[in-house]
Amino acid sequence: MFSRLVSNLLRCKRANIAILFGLMAPMFVGGLGMGAETALWYVDQRNIQNASDASAVAAAADGTSTNYANVANAVAAQYGFANGVNGVTVTPSNTATCPAGGSNCYSVAITMKQQLYLLPVVGFSGNTTFNGSAAQTIQGSATASNVGVTHQYCLLTLSTITASLDSNGAPKANMTGCSIMSNGGATCNGHNLGATYGDAAGTNNGCGVTEESDVPTVTDPYAHLASNIPANTCTSYPQEDKHGNGATQITGPLNYPAGGNVQWCGDYQLTGDVTINAPAGATIVIENGQLDLNGHTFQTASGSSVTLVFSGTNSGSYTHSPTGSGTLNIQAPTSGNWSGVAVYQDPSVTSGVDITYAGNNPTWDITGLVYLPNSNVTFSGAVNKSSYGASCFVMVSDTLLINGTADILETGGCAAAGLAMPSNQVGHRGQLVY
Repeated sequence: MFSRLVSNLLRCKRANIAILFGLMAPMFVGGLGMGAETALWYVDQRNIQNASDASAVAAAADGTSTNYANVANAVAAQYGFANGVNGVTVTPSNTATCPAGGSNCYSVAITMKQQLYLLPVVGFSGNTTFNGSAAQTIQGSATASNVGVTHQYCLLTLSTITASLDSNGAPKANMTGCSIMSNGGATCNGHNLGATYGDAAGTNNGCGVTEESDVPTVTDPYAHLASNIPANTCTSYPQEDKHGNGATQITGPLNYPAGGNVQWCGDYQLTGDVTINAPAGATIVIENGQLDLNGHTFQTASGSSVTLVFSGTNSGSYTHSPTGSGTLNIQAPTSGNWSGVAVYQDPSVTSGVDITYAGNNPTWDITGLVYLPNSNVTFSGAVNKSSYGASCFVMVSDTLLINGTADILETGGCAAAGLAMPSNQVGHRGQLVY
């Protein structure tokens, strides 16, 4: 009887599947565990890499030596990878090696211990432990650099004092299309002036649609042009008295077909409208004197250009600037030593250089640079382009106070006007490099 039962059992096939499944179950479980957990690794690894990329870019955009790590950690936490939580480690650095050389790049490395649940069934225990259980380390890293964005300025103040660039009562001011820069502080009361960017090496209080503080100072980009001023050969300097007498009087057209330097000694006063015919571009150097428009127009003809240079000494009571009511309608040369320069005060002259511009004292229709490096300028009224020049106006001064309805035309034509505008690298954008 027993032998027959054994024989029947051996010949029965109904239990084979169950026996085979029992024998193969560990392999099935292991295969499923490997597939599920490796898929989870891939998802987490991609998330970690995305977090590393974003954190490195944010750290580089911050660009500081003190706060970049906080920025990196905050961004990583937004992606679900908070430093020190659930086996996550976030490691920022601002001394990473850059692919192009140097060690001033920003890097972020994120590691996470992922606990294993099914793979240990087939004998895989990972490369670490987490909460006392087998775990696998997943990681990602990224490197970014701080990319400076170039700002070009139509107004630049060179002084580093707190009140280098200020505005008062300026709700009607319009600097649209213009960016402004102060090597010191900047304060705008009542209105941001409409300037695209308001940058300051010190503190910016309200200047510009986008305000920037603590940006690098701008080195005077035009001081070197003083080497183009010819030697002073004047022996006397006629001066205009308080009654308007004593200055050298000029009227009618001035013709300088060959261009070059022309030297005027002392004060000059218009007694009628004056047109400059200088197709090759003329440089008029006024030594120890002013150009009194005296209610008239001083202008360049079509196809002509001029640079007015005010030079001289700091002795005496000389005025080194255009003065008087009237219109200054000039276009700067577009090439040569004075390319893009309309009015230039010699940087060695420090007295008699302050200017108050009210829009009709004189009226400025200028294409090019007005360079007043030691002048305290009070600026009101509108500046328009010259009759025959491109839309370009740039003013550099020591300090600047903007009042009332100050208005500057669009400055998009400075390249055509031959002027390289003052510019600055303002680092506030990160870029992945690895």
